[in-house]
Amino acid sequence: MAAQRVDFDLAIIGSGGAAFAAAIRATNLGKSVLMVERATAGGTCVNTGCVPSKALIAAADARHVALEAGSRFPGIIASAGPVDMPALIGGKQALVEGMRAEKYDALIADYGWDFRQGDAAFAGTPEDPALEITSPDGRRDTVTAAHYLAATGSTPWTPIVPGLADVDYLTSTTAMELEEVPETLLVVGGGYVALEQAQLFSRLGSNVTMVVRSRLASAEEPEVSLALTNVFADEGIRVTRRAALVSISRDAATGGVKALADVAGGREELRAARLLMATGRRAVTEGLNLYTVGVKTGDRGEVLVRKTMASTNPRIWAAGDVTGHREFVYVASTHGALAVENAFTNAGREVDYSHLPRVAFTTPALAAVGLTDEEAKDAGISCDCRVLPLEYVPRALVNRDTRGFIKLVAEHGTGRILGLTAVGKEAGDIAAAGVYILEAGMTVDQVANLWSPYLTMAEGIKIAAQSYATDISRLSCCAT
Repeated sequence: MAAQRVDFDLAIIGSGGAAFAAAIRATNLGKSVLMVERATAGGTCVNTGCVPSKALIAAADARHVALEAGSRFPGIIASAGPVDMPALIGGKQALVEGMRAEKYDALIADYGWDFRQGDAAFAGTPEDPALEITSPDGRRDTVTAAHYLAATGSTPWTPIVPGLADVDYLTSTTAMELEEVPETLLVVGGGYVALEQAQLFSRLGSNVTMVVRSRLASAEEPEVSLALTNVFADEGIRVTRRAALVSISRDAATGGVKALADVAGGREELRAARLLMATGRRAVTEGLNLYTVGVKTGDRGEVLVRKTMASTNPRIWAAGDVTGHREFVYVASTHGALAVENAFTNAGREVDYSHLPRVAFTTPALAAVGLTDEEAKDAGISCDCRVLPLEYVPRALVNRDTRGFIKLVAEHGTGRILGLTAVGKEAGDIAAAGVYILEAGMTVDQVANLWSPYLTMAEGIKIAAQSYATDISRLSCCAT
């Protein structure tokens, strides 16, 4: 039987990190590529996620450093006035547009794949899938491909709360478009996005209250929650833990919002000028007609994939947030490239998340890699853990900021390091070093005897490893 004729080797729905990684890899393999985007090229990361949020966080951090410089460093006098929010948002948008033009739009032209604006949905049958593309002017076109990739990302999600739909609440996307700093802000959620946004707006001048179901960063080590709760308290952010929203309503007296929450067995009323729902994200699959081509989805709408990124249809793959996997852009880009290699070279590669680093860009930052103490125990591994307060890390002392810690999780008996968590300045870089340590299967004894540059935060990993056999309080700061 003659092979089916197709218009493209690969048709991609979406244009974010996963889509671009896939398109670049496929083009380098000599494949013809179509990319379909219904909104703005670049996806979440450059337009509404990593780039704009971290740009605003950096700005807020600069203001905070100016305000606290005098208390941290004797002899330094600094000040900061009110925030010009329109100018700040304008600068953020200019950065976004510049990066999108250079790192996305220009690359499409450089690699030469076909880019089309419009809504794409699957058509045909599981055996003979196709894409129906509706352009902005309403024109419809049907294309076929040897393989398809769903890389449509995710969008902010909110739980069902009585009255929520009747108030003008913010999400992590719309919060970054505000033209003024809210006098008071109620942040619902305790995950990475909630942490970053709460501290961001607090440092811009908002009086922030957080409503958290359990504890801050509940999936991480308990020491993380304690450290960040103390940091937030010092910065004037109120954290209401073990709280469940009962209802949301408009505050007629102020024009703001009013929330009722069950807190520690009682009911509490919380009021604020604005409400930010930072309660997670959900995969964008509505309208893709995945069921018509035999692609199964999960309870949250995510495309169900194997470790190879293949869906339940062998010609349709998925990558990035749409899979419901960890929502990091480096995960998305790995997914996209791996899916292409498996589709066109039969590589059979699988995604391994065991040493995936995770970072929240608070100040001090939160970062982790590998297993937590609890995860190791749940896996039946007998562990030996050490928590190193940053007061024992010389770089932290020099920075005049010892808020945080470094924690190592090691296998009892062998000393093999299974996990690393850090709260502190440059914690992300500490976690990056942790990736290499875990990949190499290193032990605490090996790390304790490695070279480490003095007066770096990463030196804290070595000191934490030394704490397994040494009383670090009796070490010279220059003789670790």
